[in-house]
Amino acid sequence: MARERPPGRGCGALRRCLLGAALLLGLRLCAELRRAGPGSPVRSALPGSGRRAPPGGGGSGTPEPGCCAPRGRPRRKGPRWHIDLQPWAGPAQSLDEEAWRFLRYISTAQIACNHMNTDSLATDSSPTHKPWSVCLDDRFNLAHQIRNKQCRLYSLGLGSDDTHFEVSMANNGCEVHRFDPSVKSAHILESQHLWYHRLSIDWRDPHPAVAAQKPHSNTRKLGSILNEFGHHKIDVLKADLESAEWKVLENLILEDVLERIGQLIFEIHLHWPGFEVSGSDSSVVRFWYSLLKELEQKDFRLFHSYKDLSKPQLFLKKYIFNASSCYTLSWVNTRWK
Repeated sequence: MARERPPGRGCGALRRCLLGAALLLGLRLCAELRRAGPGSPVRSALPGSGRRAPPGGGGSGTPEPGCCAPRGRPRRKGPRWHIDLQPWAGPAQSLDEEAWRFLRYISTAQIACNHMNTDSLATDSSPTHKPWSVCLDDRFNLAHQIRNKQCRLYSLGLGSDDTHFEVSMANNGCEVHRFDPSVKSAHILESQHLWYHRLSIDWRDPHPAVAAQKPHSNTRKLGSILNEFGHHKIDVLKADLESAEWKVLENLILEDVLERIGQLIFEIHLHWPGFEVSGSDSSVVRFWYSLLKELEQKDFRLFHSYKDLSKPQLFLKKYIFNASSCYTLSWVNTRWK
C-alpha cells in the first residue's frame, strides 16, 4: 500500500524552486547592469554625457553606483583623460579669431607683482640671458623660502648652455635640480645647492616592457620624479622644452601635479603645434588657450610675459599676427603656502 504524501509538501518545493530562480535572475540582472557601466544607454542619456570618452571606452564622468553597490560611501574621483576645451573664440572657428584671443591672453598680466626680479636674482642683467622672472612679493612665500634657505627649484631643459638663472638661485640658497638628458653622469652635484640629473621630463612614463628592459631609463613624468626623489613641493618650476611644453603642461594638469608647484616659468613655442599636438591650425590654438585657462582655474595667475624678438616671428609657420615664435611666461600659484 502506497504511503500518503504529507499535505502541502509539493507546493512548498515548488515555491522554493521559484524563489531560487527569481534570486538567480536578480543577481544576473544586477551583474549585467554593473557590467554595462557608464557607457550604457541609460547613462548616455544623462546631462553632460556628450563629452568625449577616455581611451578604451566609458563615460567622462564618475560612474553611477550599481544596484548592488554599498550606499553612503563617497565615490572615488577618477582620473582625467583630457582637458576641457574652451568654447571657440568666434562663430567662424577661424585661425584669426583663435590667434587674437590667445595672443591677447598671453600678453596680459593677470596679477601685479610688486617685487618681480627679472633675469635671476643676481645683479647682472646682461641681455644675453633670458628673462626668467620670479615674483618675490611676500604674499606668495617665495622670498620667505629663499631667506630661510628652504626653496626648491626644478629646471627642465634640453641641452641649453644658459644656466645663469639656476646658478643664481643656487647661490641664493635654493636647492636646485636641473634635469637635462645631455649631462654625462646620472647625478652630478655641481655646487653646494646645484644638482644636475641625466633625466628628461616627458608627458608619459616609459612603456612597462621598455621599463623592464631598461630599469634606469632616463625619461620620466614629473610626478614620478617627485615621488622618486621624495619631494612633495616645488617652489619654482622652470621649463624650456623646445615644443614639448604643451604635452608636459597637459600632464601636470591632468595628474594634479600643479598643486605641488608655487611658480611656473615656461618658454612656449608657437612656430608649430608641438609634439603630438594635431588638428587644424585653429583647433591647435584653441587647445593651447584651453591649457592656459586650466592654469587659471587652478588659481595660477600670469604676472610676466616676455616676447622674444630675437627668434623668428613665426606663428604656426606663418608670418602673421606680429607674433614671435617664442614667449617666456611666468605664473604664480595664488593659493601657495
